[in-house]
Amino acid sequence: MMPLRKLISWYFTKSALPYWCIFLLDMLIVFLSALGTYWVFYRTGVMFAERFAVFYTALVCSVLSGIGAYLFNTYSGIVRYSSFVDLIRVAYANGVSMLLALIVSWVAEREGIQVLAALNQTQTVITFVVSTLVMGGVRVVVKTLYDVTTLDKRALRALIYGALSGGVGMAKNIRSQNPRQFTICGFISHNPQAKHIRLMGEKVYNDADDLETVIEKERIEAVLVSPLKVDDFRNNQAIQDVLIKAGVKIFMAQHAKEAIVKDGELTVDSSQDMQLKEVSVEDLLPRSEIKVDMDSVGRMLTGKRVMITGSAGSIGSEMVRQIAIYKPAMMVLIDQAETPQHDVQLMMEKDYPDVQCEVVVTSISRKTRMEHIFEIYSPEYVFHAAAYKHVPMMEKNPSEAVMNNIYGTKVIADLSVKYGVKKFVMVSTDKAVNPTNVMGCSKRICEIYVQSLNNKAQNVCQFVTTRFGNVLGSNGSVIPLFREQIKNGGPVTVTDERIVRFFMLIPEACKLVLEAGTKGNGGEIFVFDMGNPVKIIDLARKMIALSGAKNVEIKITGLRQGEKLYEEVLNELEGTKPSFHDKIRIAEVRQYDYDEVNRSIEELIEIAKGFENMATVKKMKEIVPEYKSNNSVYEVLDKEDN
Repeated sequence: MMPLRKLISWYFTKSALPYWCIFLLDMLIVFLSALGTYWVFYRTGVMFAERFAVFYTALVCSVLSGIGAYLFNTYSGIVRYSSFVDLIRVAYANGVSMLLALIVSWVAEREGIQVLAALNQTQTVITFVVSTLVMGGVRVVVKTLYDVTTLDKRALRALIYGALSGGVGMAKNIRSQNPRQFTICGFISHNPQAKHIRLMGEKVYNDADDLETVIEKERIEAVLVSPLKVDDFRNNQAIQDVLIKAGVKIFMAQHAKEAIVKDGELTVDSSQDMQLKEVSVEDLLPRSEIKVDMDSVGRMLTGKRVMITGSAGSIGSEMVRQIAIYKPAMMVLIDQAETPQHDVQLMMEKDYPDVQCEVVVTSISRKTRMEHIFEIYSPEYVFHAAAYKHVPMMEKNPSEAVMNNIYGTKVIADLSVKYGVKKFVMVSTDKAVNPTNVMGCSKRICEIYVQSLNNKAQNVCQFVTTRFGNVLGSNGSVIPLFREQIKNGGPVTVTDERIVRFFMLIPEACKLVLEAGTKGNGGEIFVFDMGNPVKIIDLARKMIALSGAKNVEIKITGLRQGEKLYEEVLNELEGTKPSFHDKIRIAEVRQYDYDEVNRSIEELIEIAKGFENMATVKKMKEIVPEYKSNNSVYEVLDKEDN
């Protein structure tokens, strides 16, 4: 047994056998099957007497089997990775070869060529049936030996979420890995009709079953999510909670390009293993994949001069990457944060060396400098993402919110008109709706200004506003904060048990901004469908559980200044109408007169220059009457109005 074990181990550590080896092996099986069939019927004496006829007949059957093998490519697969499809292909090939052999046998018998007719037609059929069984058996044995030999004891016992929807393809790829990371113990399906059936020898469990019992009984350590079922899994909070509570690790495909979907089924490039990564909380938040027509966006931006403000921020830097792909004629990147802006410059030099790019460190509120930039580069598209965004910080610094967010936007917008920009796209926030803080109100005033400017007579520039909620993992957002707090042993701070927020991935948000911006006609405020809101305390609990950290407590700290429990993307007076994308709606908002708005904003800017917080916020409330401060020193101004 020891030499055999060494031989098997040696074989499975090598690459696949050459095609010609499998081809000759299958022909040899047919040759030996023919000899064996003759011997069973006539025994040794007759077989020896007719040895030449038997030999040549077996040889003809073998050669004819090569024709069938060639037609169906039975030798092109890797034996250790054989599947049911490979066995069917062998059966088809031998069926064709058998028909050819029967024809040759009939012709030889009719013409009296005994040397080619040692086997009668019944024996010929038996020969190819036996050879088919032997070929299939060899493939099954080799695959089984490979599965057993390469089984790594460190491999995690796993279930695949998604049975018929890509799960089988995923399982095949995982079983072909060496060394193996996972041992497939079954499938999870949401389809009740799939309950209790078996795939690849493993049971299919319904996700309504008592998975806690299954996990315990089968000693399940991991669940692998089929790429075709990611959206279903994200929105199945019940099963997520069961898995996390049981301490089961959850894995998803690391890159979409590793999975190819064809006719609704999953296939994987056999030349490489599917790389699975353990999920983070961002992967588990309930949301659906957002598909954007980036080709049409690319056609509009290719060869154009594009300016991006706030280019070093979370949204801005992602927009830089997404736009650079389409090779604009020039990219002008504006941000006042020197170190992050330097990182953007290095990224452009490394990843997009063919794109002409000017990286500028300056503030958008420096009017003289910005006019100089517009005059030199004459941008055709402006994506305005620069803004102060932290609610508590702006609550303490309302004058800076006015000067950067409002005055800075006014500078860029006015210059866009002056220098003939085709389209100005402003990135806004759901905090601008029924604002309860200085930051949200400043963004609402920006929306009002660019919308009124769009309606100004003889204005060739189209102004478009995009409004959405929190983006996952952005600078200063809650997820990086929680991750750092968990790393430090806690506590994880949540301001209120009831607080909920909408979330969206940064790349998805940027794609929607680009599509809305390039396809908008001017004057619209585009509202993004953010999916279902998430309770922040549930988010904290899930992150703690996923981290594996023990004894990390959650501490309720109380709402911060200006913070509200529920964010909105529309106020009660606003409705929406559909747009070119089912995830983008157009807000039906009040129309403003430019001269009136401009006059009010000029007054606000002059007040802000005096750094009088109460006076500044009071003027902001006059411009945006629905702005009601929450948990803030400025609540006194709302009482005065009453």
